[in-house]
Amino acid sequence: MITMTSDDPLLFTHHAPKDDLNEVIHTRITPDTPNAQKWKIIVVDDDEEVLSITRLVLRRFTFEERPVELYCGTSGVEAIRLLQEHPDAAILLLDVVMEDERTGLNVVRHVRDEMQNYFIRIILRTGQPGRAPEEHVFAEYEINDYKEKSFLTGQGLITSILSALRSYRDLRALENMRKGLTRIIDATEDLFKPNSIKTLASGILTQLASIIGLEHNGMKSHVSCLACSNRRGTLLVYAGTGRYEKAVGLPVREVVSDKVFHHIEEGITSGRSLFFDHCYLGYFKSALGINLIFIEGHQPISNLERKLLEVFSANITFAFDNLFLNREVIETQREVTFTLGEVIEIRSQETGQHVRRVALFSRFLASKSGLDEAQAELLFMASPLHDLGKIGIPDPILNKPGPLDPKERLIMQGHTTIGHNILKNSTRSILKAGSIISLQHHERWDGTGYPNALRMEEIHIFARITAVSDVFDALSSDRCYRKAWDMDRVLAFFKEERGRQFDPELVDLLFEHQEVLFSIKQNLKD
Repeated sequence: MITMTSDDPLLFTHHAPKDDLNEVIHTRITPDTPNAQKWKIIVVDDDEEVLSITRLVLRRFTFEERPVELYCGTSGVEAIRLLQEHPDAAILLLDVVMEDERTGLNVVRHVRDEMQNYFIRIILRTGQPGRAPEEHVFAEYEINDYKEKSFLTGQGLITSILSALRSYRDLRALENMRKGLTRIIDATEDLFKPNSIKTLASGILTQLASIIGLEHNGMKSHVSCLACSNRRGTLLVYAGTGRYEKAVGLPVREVVSDKVFHHIEEGITSGRSLFFDHCYLGYFKSALGINLIFIEGHQPISNLERKLLEVFSANITFAFDNLFLNREVIETQREVTFTLGEVIEIRSQETGQHVRRVALFSRFLASKSGLDEAQAELLFMASPLHDLGKIGIPDPILNKPGPLDPKERLIMQGHTTIGHNILKNSTRSILKAGSIISLQHHERWDGTGYPNALRMEEIHIFARITAVSDVFDALSSDRCYRKAWDMDRVLAFFKEERGRQFDPELVDLLFEHQEVLFSIKQNLKD
């Protein structure tokens, strides 16, 4: 069997059979380009002389300044093994007749049908063309060339190899283009989803690195990226991958080389995106300001990658603008919900800081309870609407300084359904969540709450979290009908009501993180 030695990539080692006295022959292949990426060629033939001739003919062969690397075997079994070990091989030179008359043809079937490898160029070689007629073989098997062994010596072999490598190169280029366009389509869809600036930038860097990291005949480029913008007169990194992954929050000047910083300055000065040998600098001016994205790889950026980057980058500015608009909409919705909540609290002769504290408590507990970032943020914006229904409660009841009588209490309890009815027909996620919270935030874990006597997980998690947050803040704050409780008494109440009024897991989280909740309350005093 013939292989390239692993310790010296320049040496081609032929381990002869035992009856050849273990003779080892070394032949140098393209010694002037030892570090170039090689074209992999698998050669399988049960005739050792044919393998030796193939080796000698190709010993100094190069295509596009890249040498070849041969992996040779003498049987169909070895052919399959080599193909499995080197799925990125460009060419398979395959003898037809080995273990039996159909060994080579069976290998072809396996490559195309079982391994689903349609890129490798298969050149069948035969010394007995009558056993497998060329016309039949081409019609029945997906091969790319079929030659008699007598032809594949010297110039004939080199011509066939050149033709096969050109075909393989072009197929790979088309596949890379397909992958790149697919990534652009997928990434463009993601770009226009609501995101934070950091999330958007991280997503863009991942997609751009993917484009630059397209496979180059089995080897992938290692790509490092960063996104930065001018914050208070300093260029700061707000997203990074590769070597810049841990640079987030740091000044760009501290994390890049002088050469890279010069490229970034050049992009800022010119006000446009630039290509360098191994690098790409994206310049994007949007409503959010000027954003810069820098990408560097270990290989030069190819023409294909440049075209894909240009196509993808055309969408990035729109994505930043879209983020700005989304953020404006979200900020507006947030202000509306907080303002509504504050209006109700002021009408109740209470402070508007209550709804802000409840919102912050709720977001924190949501994140600790396992809800994802989007759900926690949605709860943050919807929880201020929990008492919206109090808008329909008469002032004498709403602001009564003493205990309510049974009739008044029943009217007060109606604020849950009033708030729900105000919000329930909205299609907006914040208002839909607000309608659920408004209706259920006085339900109890043990099923004795109102208005529907829901119990345990029948109560929406948003309402359960808001209930804990609302009561925690209400008990520790002054009200028109009582003074604030001290924290020991508040915590004792939650301990007593764990598993009765409140979700026990949420109460456990409250005790576990009580210092954070105390801190929030201190920072937003009435």
